[in-house]
Amino acid sequence: MACSGSQAGGETATGTEAVLGPPPTVEQLAAKVGCTPEIQVDAAELRTGACTTSVGQFFVNTFSTQQGKDEWMDQAPEYNPHLVGNLWTVLGERQVLDALKGKLGGDLHLSDHRVKSPAPDPAGDPAGDTAGDTGGDTGGDTYSDAGY
Repeated sequence: MACSGSQAGGETATGTEAVLGPPPTVEQLAAKVGCTPEIQVDAAELRTGACTTSVGQFFVNTFSTQQGKDEWMDQAPEYNPHLVGNLWTVLGERQVLDALKGKLGGDLHLSDHRVKSPAPDPAGDPAGDTAGDTGGDTGGDTYSDAGY
């Protein structure tokens, strides 16, 4: 398990994307919350580790590129919230992510995994992408300390 000598690689300052160093590994993120991950995917573009701690079960994902992270998040289950950071995500139940956020940072995405400003108005969506909408929450799907 390699650790860098820098402060917390990939951690963000006050929840923003001002990156302090290289993105963290699955092992580094898991260690911050007291877990030794069981690696499930170990590919160059994506690594996934399963963790179970006293707060619950969750999955830590790291990506080699922003494009890879975006593509993964576009296909991620919309019913599961995520913590999202610089080239990483953590997937789990809401109460688990709330408990992990203080140690991991990142932004909490409740159902819309990618931050898009401003959120499109479903009635005015020129792409007509509302056909699959289940009529759930249409706004406020992302919680961020960053204020963006």
